Amino acid sequence: MTVQPMEDASPTKWHLAHVTWFFETFVLAKFTSNYKPFNESFNFCFNSYYEAVGQRQPRGLRGLLTRPSADDVMKYRSHVDDKLATLLANPTIPDGLAEVIEIGINHEQQHQELLQTDILSLFAANPLRPAYRAASVRSSRDVAEPMNWISYSGGIRKVGHEGAGFSWDNEQPRHDVLIRPFRLADRLVTNGEWLDFMADDGYRTPSLWLADGWTLINREQWRSPLYWEEHSSGWHQMSLEGLTPLQRADPVCHVSYFEADAFARWAGKRLPTEFEWEIAAEPLPVAGNTLATRSLRPLPAPKSEDPGRPRQMFGDVWEWTQSAYLPYPNYRPPSGAIGEYNGKFMVSQQVLRGASCATPDGHSRATYRNFFYPHQRWQFLGLRLAAELS
Repeated sequence: MTVQPMEDASPTKWHLAHVTWFFETFVLAKFTSNYKPFNESFNFCFNSYYEAVGQRQPRGLRGLLTRPSADDVMKYRSHVDDKLATLLANPTIPDGLAEVIEIGINHEQQHQELLQTDILSLFAANPLRPAYRAASVRSSRDVAEPMNWISYSGGIRKVGHEGAGFSWDNEQPRHDVLIRPFRLADRLVTNGEWLDFMADDGYRTPSLWLADGWTLINREQWRSPLYWEEHSSGWHQMSLEGLTPLQRADPVCHVSYFEADAFARWAGKRLPTEFEWEIAAEPLPVAGNTLATRSLRPLPAPKSEDPGRPRQMFGDVWEWTQSAYLPYPNYRPPSGAIGEYNGKFMVSQQVLRGASCATPDGHSRATYRNFFYPHQRWQFLGLRLAAELS
Protein backbone atom coordinates (compact mmCIF):
# COMPACT_ATOMS: atom_id res chain seq x y z
CA MET A 1 0.00 0.00 0.00
CA THR A 2 3.03 2.30 0.30
CA VAL A 3 5.14 1.43 -2.75
CA GLN A 4 5.06 3.78 -5.76
CA PRO A 5 6.16 2.21 -9.07
CA MET A 6 6.50 5.46 -11.02
CA GLU A 7 5.77 9.17 -10.76
CA ASP A 8 2.32 8.99 -12.40
CA ALA A 9 1.05 6.19 -10.15
CA SER A 10 0.33 6.92 -6.50
CA PRO A 11 0.43 4.38 -3.64
CA THR A 12 -2.84 2.81 -2.52
CA LYS A 13 -2.43 4.28 0.95
CA TRP A 14 -2.02 7.75 -0.50
CA HIS A 15 -5.24 7.43 -2.55
CA LEU A 16 -7.19 6.43 0.56
CA ALA A 17 -5.78 9.30 2.58
CA HIS A 18 -6.15 11.87 -0.20
CA VAL A 19 -9.88 11.33 -0.79
CA THR A 20 -10.34 11.55 2.99
CA TRP A 21 -8.28 14.74 3.08
CA PHE A 22 -10.54 16.21 0.37
CA PHE A 23 -13.64 15.86 2.56
CA GLU A 24 -11.82 17.13 5.64
CA THR A 25 -10.37 20.16 3.84
CA PHE A 26 -13.26 21.25 1.65
CA VAL A 27 -16.23 20.11 3.75
CA LEU A 28 -15.46 19.73 7.44
CA ALA A 29 -13.03 22.63 7.76
CA LYS A 30 -15.46 24.93 5.95
CA PHE A 31 -18.87 23.83 7.22
CA THR A 32 -18.11 22.65 10.79
CA SER A 33 -17.55 25.27 13.47
CA ASN A 34 -14.29 25.00 15.42
CA TYR A 35 -13.21 21.92 13.47
CA LYS A 36 -9.72 20.68 14.35
CA PRO A 37 -7.84 18.62 11.75
CA PHE A 38 -7.20 14.98 12.60
CA ASN A 39 -3.48 15.62 12.12
CA GLU A 40 -2.00 18.95 11.06
CA SER A 41 0.78 17.27 9.04
CA PHE A 42 -1.70 15.40 6.81
CA ASN A 43 -2.36 18.54 4.78
CA PHE A 44 1.23 18.46 3.53
CA CYS A 45 1.20 14.68 3.01
CA PHE A 46 -2.09 14.29 1.15
CA ASN A 47 -2.75 17.54 -0.72
CA SER A 48 -2.45 16.71 -4.42
CA TYR A 49 -2.04 19.94 -6.39
CA TYR A 50 -4.09 22.66 -4.67
CA GLU A 51 -1.74 25.63 -4.44
CA ALA A 52 -4.34 27.61 -2.50
CA VAL A 53 -4.30 25.01 0.29
CA GLY A 54 -0.55 24.99 0.84
CA GLN A 55 2.63 23.09 0.11
CA ARG A 56 2.63 19.34 -0.41
CA GLN A 57 4.72 16.20 -0.78
CA PRO A 58 6.01 16.09 -4.38
CA ARG A 59 3.99 13.71 -6.52
CA GLY A 60 6.92 11.53 -7.49
CA LEU A 61 7.91 11.07 -3.83
CA ARG A 62 4.58 9.90 -2.40
CA GLY A 63 6.03 6.41 -2.04
CA LEU A 64 8.40 7.72 0.63
CA LEU A 65 5.49 8.34 3.00
CA THR A 66 6.05 5.19 5.04
CA ARG A 67 4.32 7.11 7.83
CA PRO A 68 1.50 7.58 8.64
CA SER A 69 0.84 3.86 8.67
CA ALA A 70 -2.05 2.19 6.85
CA ASP A 71 -3.77 1.77 10.22
CA ASP A 72 -3.44 5.49 10.89
CA VAL A 73 -4.92 6.26 7.47
CA MET A 74 -7.92 4.06 8.19
CA LYS A 75 -8.37 5.78 11.57
CA TYR A 76 -8.25 9.09 9.70
CA ARG A 77 -10.94 7.83 7.36
CA SER A 78 -13.17 6.70 10.22
CA HIS A 79 -12.73 10.04 11.98
CA VAL A 80 -13.73 12.03 8.90
CA ASP A 81 -16.64 9.68 8.12
CA ASP A 82 -18.00 10.15 11.65
CA LYS A 83 -17.71 13.93 11.45
CA LEU A 84 -19.42 13.96 8.05
CA ALA A 85 -22.27 11.82 9.37
CA THR A 86 -22.78 14.27 12.25
CA LEU A 87 -22.72 17.24 9.88
CA LEU A 88 -25.19 15.69 7.46
CA ALA A 89 -27.54 14.68 10.29
CA ASN A 90 -28.21 18.34 10.93
CA PRO A 91 -31.73 19.14 9.65
CA THR A 92 -30.48 22.45 8.28
CA ILE A 93 -27.91 21.95 5.51
CA PRO A 94 -25.63 24.98 5.05
CA ASP A 95 -25.66 26.70 1.67
CA GLY A 96 -23.14 25.18 -0.70
CA LEU A 97 -22.58 21.98 1.30
CA ALA A 98 -24.48 19.65 -1.02
CA GLU A 99 -22.53 20.87 -4.04
CA VAL A 100 -19.14 20.24 -2.40
CA ILE A 101 -20.25 16.81 -1.15
CA GLU A 102 -21.26 15.91 -4.72
CA ILE A 103 -17.88 17.02 -6.03
CA GLY A 104 -16.19 14.97 -3.30
CA ILE A 105 -18.12 11.83 -4.22
CA ASN A 106 -17.25 12.18 -7.91
CA HIS A 107 -13.64 12.94 -6.99
CA GLU A 108 -13.53 9.76 -4.91
CA GLN A 109 -14.95 7.75 -7.82
CA GLN A 110 -12.09 9.02 -9.98
CA HIS A 111 -9.63 7.77 -7.38
CA GLN A 112 -11.35 4.39 -7.22
CA GLU A 113 -10.40 4.01 -10.88
CA LEU A 114 -6.93 5.43 -10.38
CA LEU A 115 -6.36 3.02 -7.51
CA GLN A 116 -7.00 0.03 -9.80
CA THR A 117 -4.73 1.32 -12.54
CA ASP A 118 -1.97 2.19 -10.09
CA ILE A 119 -2.11 -1.28 -8.49
CA LEU A 120 -1.71 -2.75 -11.99
CA SER A 121 1.31 -0.52 -12.59
CA LEU A 122 2.82 -1.70 -9.32
CA PHE A 123 2.24 -5.41 -9.95
CA ALA A 124 3.48 -5.14 -13.55
CA ALA A 125 6.76 -3.77 -12.17
CA ASN A 126 7.15 -6.82 -9.92
CA PRO A 127 9.18 -9.61 -11.59
CA LEU A 128 6.85 -12.19 -10.02
CA ARG A 129 3.93 -10.65 -11.97
CA PRO A 130 1.47 -11.07 -9.10
CA ALA A 131 -2.29 -10.94 -9.65
CA TYR A 132 -4.65 -8.55 -7.92
CA ARG A 133 -7.24 -11.33 -8.08
CA ALA A 134 -7.54 -14.83 -9.52
CA ALA A 135 -8.15 -15.04 -13.25
CA SER A 136 -11.81 -15.30 -14.20
CA VAL A 137 -13.06 -18.10 -16.43
CA ARG A 138 -13.70 -16.73 -19.90
CA SER A 139 -13.82 -18.11 -23.40
CA SER A 140 -10.89 -17.44 -25.70
CA ARG A 141 -11.78 -15.53 -28.84
CA ASP A 142 -9.27 -15.17 -31.64
CA VAL A 143 -11.66 -13.50 -34.09
CA ALA A 144 -13.27 -10.15 -33.29
CA GLU A 145 -16.69 -9.04 -34.40
CA PRO A 146 -16.48 -7.26 -37.79
CA MET A 147 -15.78 -3.54 -37.68
CA ASN A 148 -18.65 -1.65 -39.28
CA TRP A 149 -18.87 2.03 -40.12
CA ILE A 150 -21.63 4.44 -39.17
CA SER A 151 -22.17 7.68 -41.08
CA TYR A 152 -23.10 10.96 -39.41
CA SER A 153 -24.29 14.11 -41.12
CA GLY A 154 -22.65 17.46 -40.58
CA GLY A 155 -24.09 20.74 -39.39
CA ILE A 156 -24.12 23.03 -36.40
CA ARG A 157 -24.66 20.93 -33.28
CA LYS A 158 -24.92 21.54 -29.56
CA VAL A 159 -22.27 19.95 -27.32
CA GLY A 160 -21.46 20.16 -23.63
CA HIS A 161 -23.42 19.49 -20.48
CA GLU A 162 -26.69 21.18 -19.74
CA GLY A 163 -29.59 20.38 -17.44
CA ALA A 164 -30.00 17.99 -14.53
CA GLY A 165 -27.30 15.79 -13.11
CA PHE A 166 -23.71 16.30 -12.07
CA SER A 167 -21.00 17.49 -14.43
CA TRP A 168 -17.50 18.87 -14.06
CA ASP A 169 -16.90 22.51 -14.87
CA ASN A 170 -14.82 21.55 -17.94
CA GLU A 171 -17.97 20.09 -19.59
CA GLN A 172 -19.61 23.51 -19.67
CA PRO A 173 -21.00 25.73 -21.04
CA ARG A 174 -23.08 24.03 -23.73
CA HIS A 175 -22.29 25.62 -27.06
CA ASP A 176 -22.50 25.28 -30.84
CA VAL A 177 -19.86 23.50 -32.92
CA LEU A 178 -19.59 22.99 -36.67
CA ILE A 179 -19.36 19.31 -37.56
CA ARG A 180 -18.32 18.03 -40.97
CA PRO A 181 -19.91 14.78 -42.18
CA PHE A 182 -17.92 11.85 -40.76
CA ARG A 183 -17.84 8.10 -40.25
CA LEU A 184 -17.17 6.33 -36.97
CA ALA A 185 -16.15 2.72 -36.39
CA ASP A 186 -18.82 0.86 -34.46
CA ARG A 187 -16.31 -0.85 -32.13
CA LEU A 188 -12.89 -0.40 -30.58
CA VAL A 189 -9.58 -1.40 -32.17
CA THR A 190 -8.51 -4.88 -31.01
CA ASN A 191 -5.30 -6.58 -29.93
CA GLY A 192 -5.36 -8.64 -33.12
CA GLU A 193 -5.46 -5.52 -35.27
CA TRP A 194 -2.64 -4.05 -33.23
CA LEU A 195 -0.56 -7.18 -33.82
CA ASP A 196 -1.05 -6.60 -37.56
CA PHE A 197 0.20 -3.03 -37.10
CA MET A 198 3.28 -4.31 -35.29
CA ALA A 199 3.93 -7.02 -37.89
CA ASP A 200 3.85 -4.34 -40.60
CA ASP A 201 6.64 -2.44 -38.82
CA GLY A 202 4.26 0.15 -37.42
CA TYR A 203 6.68 1.02 -34.63
CA ARG A 204 9.54 1.40 -37.11
CA THR A 205 7.89 3.49 -39.83
CA PRO A 206 8.61 7.19 -39.17
CA SER A 207 6.01 8.47 -41.66
CA LEU A 208 3.24 7.20 -39.36
CA TRP A 209 4.36 9.14 -36.31
CA LEU A 210 4.10 12.67 -35.03
CA ALA A 211 7.57 14.06 -34.40
CA ASP A 212 7.35 13.97 -30.60
CA GLY A 213 5.95 10.45 -30.74
CA TRP A 214 8.75 9.21 -32.97
CA THR A 215 11.33 10.70 -30.62
CA LEU A 216 9.60 9.12 -27.64
CA ILE A 217 9.26 5.56 -28.95
CA ASN A 218 12.88 5.51 -30.06
CA ARG A 219 14.17 6.94 -26.79
CA GLU A 220 12.07 4.51 -24.71
CA GLN A 221 12.36 1.62 -27.21
CA TRP A 222 8.61 1.07 -27.35
CA ARG A 223 7.69 -1.77 -29.69
CA SER A 224 4.30 -2.77 -28.26
CA PRO A 225 1.62 -1.45 -25.89
CA LEU A 226 2.45 -1.15 -22.22
CA TYR A 227 2.22 -4.43 -20.25
CA TRP A 228 2.70 -6.61 -23.36
CA GLU A 229 5.40 -9.28 -23.11
CA GLU A 230 6.60 -11.63 -25.84
CA HIS A 231 7.40 -15.16 -24.67
CA SER A 232 8.27 -18.36 -26.51
CA SER A 233 4.57 -19.29 -26.44
CA GLY A 234 3.46 -15.96 -27.89
CA TRP A 235 2.40 -12.54 -26.67
CA HIS A 236 1.13 -12.13 -23.11
CA GLN A 237 -0.41 -9.18 -21.34
CA MET A 238 -0.17 -8.12 -17.72
CA SER A 239 -3.56 -7.35 -16.21
CA LEU A 240 -5.10 -7.25 -12.75
CA GLU A 241 -5.42 -11.02 -13.18
CA GLY A 242 -1.68 -11.36 -13.59
CA LEU A 243 0.21 -12.27 -16.76
CA THR A 244 -2.12 -14.03 -19.21
CA PRO A 245 -2.00 -14.94 -22.92
CA LEU A 246 -3.00 -12.07 -25.18
CA GLN A 247 -6.59 -12.29 -26.43
CA ARG A 248 -6.80 -11.10 -30.04
CA ALA A 249 -10.46 -10.06 -29.86
CA ASP A 250 -10.01 -7.88 -26.75
CA PRO A 251 -9.76 -4.11 -27.22
CA VAL A 252 -6.17 -2.92 -27.32
CA CYS A 253 -5.32 -1.12 -24.11
CA HIS A 254 -2.54 0.91 -22.47
CA VAL A 255 -1.53 2.81 -25.59
CA SER A 256 -0.49 6.45 -25.68
CA TYR A 257 -2.01 9.13 -27.87
CA PHE A 258 1.08 8.96 -30.08
CA GLU A 259 0.55 5.23 -30.62
CA ALA A 260 -3.18 5.62 -31.23
CA ASP A 261 -2.56 8.36 -33.78
CA ALA A 262 0.11 6.30 -35.57
CA PHE A 263 -2.18 3.26 -35.75
CA ALA A 264 -4.97 5.37 -37.23
CA ARG A 265 -2.61 6.67 -39.93
CA TRP A 266 -1.46 3.12 -40.66
CA ALA A 267 -5.11 2.07 -41.03
CA GLY A 268 -5.77 4.94 -43.44
CA LYS A 269 -8.12 6.58 -40.95
CA ARG A 270 -7.88 9.06 -38.07
CA LEU A 271 -8.98 9.50 -34.48
CA PRO A 272 -12.38 11.13 -33.93
CA THR A 273 -12.68 14.62 -32.52
CA GLU A 274 -14.19 14.80 -29.06
CA PHE A 275 -17.32 16.42 -30.49
CA GLU A 276 -17.80 13.74 -33.14
CA TRP A 277 -17.57 11.19 -30.34
CA GLU A 278 -20.06 13.09 -28.19
CA ILE A 279 -22.62 13.41 -30.99
CA ALA A 280 -22.41 9.67 -31.65
CA ALA A 281 -22.71 8.84 -27.93
CA GLU A 282 -25.45 11.30 -26.96
CA PRO A 283 -28.48 9.13 -27.83
CA LEU A 284 -27.00 5.95 -26.34
CA PRO A 285 -27.57 4.50 -22.86
CA VAL A 286 -24.56 4.92 -20.57
CA ALA A 287 -23.89 1.22 -20.14
CA GLY A 288 -21.07 -1.20 -20.82
CA ASN A 289 -18.14 -3.05 -19.29
CA THR A 290 -17.43 -0.76 -16.33
CA LEU A 291 -16.41 -1.46 -12.74
CA ALA A 292 -19.72 -3.05 -11.74
CA THR A 293 -19.18 -5.96 -14.15
CA ARG A 294 -16.07 -6.86 -12.12
CA SER A 295 -14.22 -7.93 -15.26
CA LEU A 296 -11.39 -5.49 -14.44
CA ARG A 297 -10.17 -5.81 -18.03
CA PRO A 298 -11.45 -4.83 -21.48
CA LEU A 299 -13.73 -7.39 -23.14
CA PRO A 300 -14.47 -8.16 -26.81
CA ALA A 301 -17.20 -6.19 -28.54
CA PRO A 302 -20.65 -7.77 -28.26
CA LYS A 303 -22.48 -8.75 -31.42
CA SER A 304 -24.03 -5.81 -33.19
CA GLU A 305 -27.79 -5.72 -32.75
CA ASP A 306 -28.27 -2.43 -34.59
CA PRO A 307 -25.97 -1.46 -37.51
CA GLY A 308 -26.71 2.19 -36.84
CA ARG A 309 -25.55 2.20 -33.21
CA PRO A 310 -21.89 2.08 -32.14
CA ARG A 311 -20.77 -0.47 -29.55
CA GLN A 312 -18.45 -0.10 -26.56
CA MET A 313 -18.93 3.66 -26.24
CA PHE A 314 -18.99 3.40 -22.45
CA GLY A 315 -16.64 0.96 -20.75
CA ASP A 316 -13.65 -1.23 -21.62
CA VAL A 317 -11.21 1.63 -22.37
CA TRP A 318 -11.12 5.40 -22.42
CA GLU A 319 -10.92 6.46 -26.07
CA TRP A 320 -8.30 8.89 -27.35
CA THR A 321 -9.60 11.73 -29.50
CA GLN A 322 -7.62 14.08 -31.72
CA SER A 323 -8.91 17.06 -29.69
CA ALA A 324 -6.62 19.09 -27.47
CA TYR A 325 -7.89 19.64 -23.94
CA LEU A 326 -8.99 23.27 -24.07
CA PRO A 327 -11.68 25.40 -22.39
CA TYR A 328 -15.07 25.76 -24.02
CA PRO A 329 -16.16 29.25 -25.16
CA ASN A 330 -16.97 31.45 -22.13
CA TYR A 331 -15.62 28.85 -19.70
CA ARG A 332 -14.83 30.19 -16.24
CA PRO A 333 -13.34 28.00 -13.50
CA PRO A 334 -15.08 28.02 -10.11
CA SER A 335 -13.75 30.41 -7.52
CA GLY A 336 -11.43 29.29 -4.74
CA ALA A 337 -9.26 26.19 -4.48
CA ILE A 338 -11.91 23.99 -6.17
CA GLY A 339 -11.27 26.03 -9.32
CA GLU A 340 -7.85 24.35 -9.56
CA TYR A 341 -9.50 20.99 -10.26
CA ASN A 342 -9.67 21.22 -14.07
CA GLY A 343 -8.96 24.63 -15.52
CA LYS A 344 -5.26 24.91 -14.85
CA PHE A 345 -4.55 21.66 -16.72
CA MET A 346 -5.96 22.90 -20.02
CA VAL A 347 -2.67 22.81 -21.91
CA SER A 348 -0.59 20.13 -23.69
CA GLN A 349 -3.08 17.32 -23.03
CA GLN A 350 -5.53 15.33 -25.17
CA VAL A 351 -9.20 14.62 -24.48
CA LEU A 352 -10.44 11.06 -23.98
CA ARG A 353 -14.11 10.09 -23.96
CA GLY A 354 -16.24 7.22 -22.68
CA ALA A 355 -15.28 5.10 -19.67
CA SER A 356 -13.12 2.09 -18.85
CA CYS A 357 -13.47 -1.31 -17.21
CA ALA A 358 -12.37 0.37 -13.95
CA THR A 359 -14.76 3.35 -14.09
CA PRO A 360 -17.39 3.27 -11.33
CA ASP A 361 -20.94 3.03 -12.65
CA GLY A 362 -22.71 6.36 -12.78
CA HIS A 363 -19.44 8.21 -13.26
CA SER A 364 -19.58 8.73 -17.01
CA ARG A 365 -21.81 10.41 -19.57
CA ALA A 366 -21.66 11.57 -23.18
CA THR A 367 -20.22 14.95 -22.19
CA TYR A 368 -17.53 13.67 -19.78
CA ARG A 369 -14.04 14.94 -20.71
CA ASN A 370 -11.13 12.89 -19.43
CA PHE A 371 -7.64 14.12 -20.26
CA PHE A 372 -4.06 12.86 -20.24
CA TYR A 373 -0.70 13.86 -21.66
CA PRO A 374 -0.04 12.28 -25.07
CA HIS A 375 2.83 10.11 -23.81
CA GLN A 376 0.89 8.52 -20.93
CA ARG A 377 -0.44 4.98 -21.22
CA TRP A 378 -0.65 3.37 -17.76
CA GLN A 379 -4.38 4.04 -17.64
CA PHE A 380 -6.96 1.90 -19.50
CA LEU A 381 -6.53 3.84 -22.76
CA GLY A 382 -7.53 2.64 -26.24
CA LEU A 383 -9.00 3.94 -29.48
CA ARG A 384 -11.77 3.93 -32.04
CA LEU A 385 -11.25 4.93 -35.67
CA ALA A 386 -12.96 7.71 -37.59
CA ALA A 387 -12.86 8.99 -41.16
CA GLU A 388 -14.17 11.70 -43.41
CA LEU A 389 -17.48 11.07 -45.17
CA SER A 390 -16.91 11.75 -48.85
